Amino acid sequence: MIMGDNTFKCRARGFTLLELLVVLVILGLLVGVVAPRFFGQVGKSEAKVSKAQIRALEDALDQYRLDVGRYPTTEQGLAALNAQPAGETRWQGPYLKKNVPGDPWGNPYQYRSPGEHGEVDLFSLGRDGQPGGSGDAADISNW
Repeated sequence: MIMGDNTFKCRARGFTLLELLVVLVILGLLVGVVAPRFFGQVGKSEAKVSKAQIRALEDALDQYRLDVGRYPTTEQGLAALNAQPAGETRWQGPYLKKNVPGDPWGNPYQYRSPGEHGEVDLFSLGRDGQPGGSGDAADISNW
């Protein structure tokens, strides 16, 4: 067989550096647009979890009140939902299946009885763990 101009040419086909850079720039732009929206939703979901936990704790506190005749004192705190306080003969708990959860940011829920805003105040101090704040750092409460 005579090899001429019509021979099989073996040429490695790959991506050029320019093509790779264009792909990286496009991926960077996508991450720049999508990431802030995604992380904004994460903060909203933590607030929703906190509100749901506060509602569940309120339900447990209401059941405690039906059995005992009053809400736990501030000193007894939310621990009274899982362990019988000393001297509480009408306690029929535990009122929660598990231990009292912390808020989504790992801080304990704040509890006051009597409350400043109602019979009981139940709240989370938000992401920053400090009173007040706005956005992700805003307090989440039952009032």
